[in-house]
Amino acid sequence: MNPNYPTKRPTDDAYLHDEEEPRLPTELLNMPWIDGHNHAHTLSWDDRERYALSGCEGMVMVSSGYHWTPYKPVRASDVRFLWDDAVNRRAAIERNHFFRARLGLGIHTGVRIEDPDELLEAMDGYCQLPEVVAVGETGVTPSQHVEAWGLDEQRAIVQAQMELATQHDLPVILHTPNTSSSSGRSYRPAFGVPGYEKNYGLGQEPVITGENPALKAVKIDIEAAHDAGLPEDRVVASHADQNNIQYLMKETECYLSFTIGHSWLIGVGPADVADAIDEYGPERIMIDTDCANILKTDPYAIKRAMFELYRYGIDTDAIRKVVWENPRDVYGFSN
Repeated sequence: MNPNYPTKRPTDDAYLHDEEEPRLPTELLNMPWIDGHNHAHTLSWDDRERYALSGCEGMVMVSSGYHWTPYKPVRASDVRFLWDDAVNRRAAIERNHFFRARLGLGIHTGVRIEDPDELLEAMDGYCQLPEVVAVGETGVTPSQHVEAWGLDEQRAIVQAQMELATQHDLPVILHTPNTSSSSGRSYRPAFGVPGYEKNYGLGQEPVITGENPALKAVKIDIEAAHDAGLPEDRVVASHADQNNIQYLMKETECYLSFTIGHSWLIGVGPADVADAIDEYGPERIMIDTDCANILKTDPYAIKRAMFELYRYGIDTDAIRKVVWENPRDVYGFSN
């Protein structure tokens, strides 16, 4: 302890005086980052400004969610409306907030869509737009909302989108069914989950059964990618969790994206990302927020995670790889 410290009595700082000062990772304060999967076009102006204030350089705004169509089952024209709305508003969002706003367009299988072939035919034209940098999110879903969609038909729709992605050299954002949760308790069925505006009571019986339907769905998606000629390293498996990490990292070349914008719901956070980096390295790992206006989500999630990853012992080069370099290269933001 420094005996000449000028405080009336010793403070913590007096005891720390002779210790080596920790290196402060000030580069994290200004490190650029990209959110590779969100629905920010459904958020408020203020929420998108929060992205900008926390250093977001770019984002992929995904327009494939059935949540925003009031009709069930969904018609092809309803999905086209969602795509067109995102295309229509993208440039204004970019100009307002200064980050690069790009699009992911796809057919989500969480609800049955009438006349999906009509959408697939139209999608070819959308894939040629320079602002469209990904197909998706899409992927086989074990159970649907309101009306079940058969497994064979789902797989065919997913594979057809992957074939379009192959033709246009676009990555596919894969919706992987998440199995994590932060609590073992369930809410009253009539009320659903606070913070997620979805009528859970309208869920249908699963079309995939067995011990692990969520993992089986992911494996079916990877088989579809093979049949579509889509390289595994053009697949970004979003919503990664403990149920699929080992399979995707050890048995495929896919990128893994951890959704951390609503950890309260799915139980996945920066600690899971740090563990994955420790075990597999940062070369195929990303993080995303999945922020949407139907969810209690956090536009600051990636910036917070950058600090948390460092606190967990991940070095700044690895953090930069995960939050900036990987999504930049996969989604073509460097072009």
